[in-house]
Amino acid sequence: MSEIDFEQMAISQIREGDVAAWKELIARFEGRLLAFVESRLRNRAASEDVVQEAFLGFLISLPNYDERTPLESWLFAITAHKLTDYLRREGRRPVFPLMASDSQGRSAEPAGTARRASSLLQSRERCGTEEKVVAECLRSLIELWTQENQFERLKCIELLFVLGWANKAVAERLGITEQTVANHKYFAVSKLKEAAAAARLRDFQPADLGLS
Repeated sequence: MSEIDFEQMAISQIREGDVAAWKELIARFEGRLLAFVESRLRNRAASEDVVQEAFLGFLISLPNYDERTPLESWLFAITAHKLTDYLRREGRRPVFPLMASDSQGRSAEPAGTARRASSLLQSRERCGTEEKVVAECLRSLIELWTQENQFERLKCIELLFVLGWANKAVAERLGITEQTVANHKYFAVSKLKEAAAAARLRDFQPADLGLS
């Protein structure tokens, strides 16, 4: 199967919730993304966290995926952004271009992501609304989890969102698996996106408020 045929089929199947297609996509691209991140971090565990975050980011952004952009380029772009976020959390300045290139040397910046001054102004104007939506959503989740004694989720989200810890560090601190951490994060982010949709906030991304 050609790369283009695989991409078209994989995107379609993943959008329909096909777990096997999702696993195949990870198997196909994980090594390339990990090599890209590890060449910059020189830290295997941290690199694995960044790549895991990138795949989660891809899943969240899938409704906005432009099929004119090569899938690998899209994944590399998301990974570059996640890597930049990681370096900033660590207090390190990125020393590589944000517009990374994929394994074919193509620009990894997704089509249509350039932001004009007017769009930046609009983002600032709606920042207050976004923060209100996030606050109300998280308050509801905290109340629900407290009532149901789901303290593991509470601790997990606090370490991830408030302190900005990596998945591996959270897993070690709480004595749970990294997959469980990823599941808790995915649930919270999904609820945030649902709340944003209900508030009619188009193109809302939790990463915009530091909740990547």
